[in-house]
Amino acid sequence: MTRCYNFCAGPAALPEAVLQTARDEMLDWHGKGLSIMEMSHRSAEVVGVADAAEASLRRLLDISDDYAIVFLHGGASTQFSAVPLNLLGGKGSADYVNTGQWSRKAIAEAGRYCDVNVVASSEDTNFSTIPPFEEWQLGADAAYLHYTPNETIGGVEFPWTPQVDVPLVVDMSSTILSRPIDVNAYGAIYAGAQKNIGPAGLALLIVRRDLLGKAHDLCPAMLNWQVAADNESMYNTPPTYALYLAGLVFEWLEKQGGLQAMAEINRRKAQKLYAAIDGSAFYANPVEPASRSLMNVPFTLADAELDKTFLAESEAAGLLNLKGHRSVGGMRASIYNAVGEDAVDALIDFMRDFEQRHG
Repeated sequence: MTRCYNFCAGPAALPEAVLQTARDEMLDWHGKGLSIMEMSHRSAEVVGVADAAEASLRRLLDISDDYAIVFLHGGASTQFSAVPLNLLGGKGSADYVNTGQWSRKAIAEAGRYCDVNVVASSEDTNFSTIPPFEEWQLGADAAYLHYTPNETIGGVEFPWTPQVDVPLVVDMSSTILSRPIDVNAYGAIYAGAQKNIGPAGLALLIVRRDLLGKAHDLCPAMLNWQVAADNESMYNTPPTYALYLAGLVFEWLEKQGGLQAMAEINRRKAQKLYAAIDGSAFYANPVEPASRSLMNVPFTLADAELDKTFLAESEAAGLLNLKGHRSVGGMRASIYNAVGEDAVDALIDFMRDFEQRHG
């Protein structure tokens, strides 16, 4: 069997070694005579898998005991509601930064529960830049500041971390585990799994423990972070198989040398692809260079009439899921951890060949 190169924004590529382990253990996990997905979430085996996954993640991100790690249902979008329900703490407003579609969705959902102060927006540049911090209009009594460090759709990324006096809350769905971060700089980090963590259906929450216990009285139990933390991610049946796969991904990352090693690979991949785009009059990237994402690289062709041809030919060449988001158009290559340098090299070679034939 020949595997194709998968540039999907999510559900995204998984490490082949992880898929092979999951295949080998599908019917009989560690000699137990059944699959891990068939086991009770209360069993010692599944609890052990969850504990091992958490321990591996703590090592990867150097997460102290000051932070709770919770594995949740519902992906990152469910946390758009959970964030204000857990963190307002009696305050009536929260600060949000608008740098793209995922920011806007978070803002819209938070608006159901509080006054949202949009401290800065790059909408006037069609979300191609990060608003300079000196221009932000921070609220006087905000409960927290929320922003999206990497916008998957637009390919825009913060090259710096805001310094504010309120808890920083971030949707790191498409950038977490791609490089080291200082977890202590944040009050809460949440992420959908389907980029760099594992399969869709799982969400990760890393929250400072002193921020727990402030949920609104009307907050559903399933969205209450304190309930989730107190029950060690098992208030109800968690997505056990997705958690198992996430644990395998964490183990794989450690075997690669950890996040510093991944950061070097990811920078190299992105630099190659951006250089190929910038060095051509046929391709273009719409994002300000200082704000470009290392994970999601959108690009357009000089003639949009060639888009369908590009997609058809790239798919025939084994380069899959390069179509840009419907709201943006063009192309997008998502080059997460599991997308190797060989995949990026193959894409660049195809782009050059396509330009020679159609440019």
